[in-house]
Amino acid sequence: MSPVLQRLQTALSQAEAFAARYPRALTGAVVTALSGFAVTAFGIAPLAPDASSLPKQQVVEQLPSLDVEDQLNELAAHDLALTRAEATRSSDTPDSLLRRAGAFDPDAAAFLRKDPLARRILQGRAGKMVHLTADASGRVERLVARFPAERSEQLGTHFTRLTVERVGQGFRSSLATAPLQAQVRFGSGSIRTSLFAATDDANIPDAIASQMADMFSGDIDFHRELRKGDRFSVVFESMTADGEPITWNTTDGGPSSSGAGRLIAGEFVNNGRTYSAVWFRDAVTGKGSFYSLDGTSKRRAFLSSPMEFSRITSGFAMRMHPILNSWRQHNGVDYGAPTGTAVRTVGDGVVEQAGWNAGFGNVVQIRHAGGRSTVYAHLSKIDVKKGQRVEQGQLIGKVGMTGWATGPHLHFEFRVNGRHMDPRAIAKASEAVVLPAHAKGTFLSTVASVKTQLAVAESMDGVSSAE
Repeated sequence: MSPVLQRLQTALSQAEAFAARYPRALTGAVVTALSGFAVTAFGIAPLAPDASSLPKQQVVEQLPSLDVEDQLNELAAHDLALTRAEATRSSDTPDSLLRRAGAFDPDAAAFLRKDPLARRILQGRAGKMVHLTADASGRVERLVARFPAERSEQLGTHFTRLTVERVGQGFRSSLATAPLQAQVRFGSGSIRTSLFAATDDANIPDAIASQMADMFSGDIDFHRELRKGDRFSVVFESMTADGEPITWNTTDGGPSSSGAGRLIAGEFVNNGRTYSAVWFRDAVTGKGSFYSLDGTSKRRAFLSSPMEFSRITSGFAMRMHPILNSWRQHNGVDYGAPTGTAVRTVGDGVVEQAGWNAGFGNVVQIRHAGGRSTVYAHLSKIDVKKGQRVEQGQLIGKVGMTGWATGPHLHFEFRVNGRHMDPRAIAKASEAVVLPAHAKGTFLSTVASVKTQLAVAESMDGVSSAE
């Protein structure tokens, strides 16, 4: 190689090294140099030698050709690892699970049948998340199953990880409990038939749709005022296990069900009017609520209904009693719903009664501030205990038909100083939750961040995506 080419190659190498270490500095230098060149080029051009008079030299260099056959041989010798994700089914056997995941390994199937820990992958409820890694021949190298935490108090915060690994000619299994991680996701959609159909189309969990209905329940009657073409955008948390969105319920109801965490913010355009809200938790009191972006609370002291979606079968009025066959004052509101539907407390309070009470069957009674109390009757299951403190929206039981009931429904009463009142009227007249003065600065910062996120969510146009 000629000395000129050697010097040029050295200079290029130094330039590349400088560019890698100082990319911004290089950009600035180039811009500056070009700017200076634009001004001074006219002055120095006449001083440069004529290119036609410079000596010319032809350099011919043979480049080594890459042997394609050697590359193919090296590629063929490389061990490929194939990873596939599956969910267990109730009808699965070790062989069918491995086969569906693309593995053909009798030894691995035998281990899943015999090992006490590994057998748990196919025991219990279906829907466990399984990631299987196998070589090109279908020989299992590693299998990881993720499913809900075994301890009930960890259901919303942790998950179980069961790992089966190949070690030499055999396998080894291990079990661990790891924390769930929250991932911020965005989504948007438009109403064609119903809210849940639209959120399903946008791959937004039902739990988030339920929270959105709660968020805007004071602005929109989702039973009567929903319009075709209404649009919504949401920012919400998705719970993940090792970075993978989980597919099981993290709690037995409430905001964390169906793998979804908290609805962070939402915007809903209903019949041409736009409503926006954000979830904000006061760091001092530890309590959270939905607020409009100007700081007005979306929450009142009492929810309008003890269930997210239901129909009223009997209101607070005179009626023909279905069992006694006589006209009587109905001192509450009956909500028709299937057995097992979640029932929530409409306000903060303390459980005064949780058990059997003659015609009410399984009943929960909660004492609230200001001499007020609520009653939830005919439950199929009770999820609270006497003396327990509960918060608005907390799951307290399931709809049933215990006691004097002709079908599954919830009988709900509201009492003020022992006197029966219309629950819906009380909810509408109840006081709004006020944003504490000390939290306003933090709230405004939260709103500024949320506005940007909502703009991103709106651009998703009918889909959901992670941040």
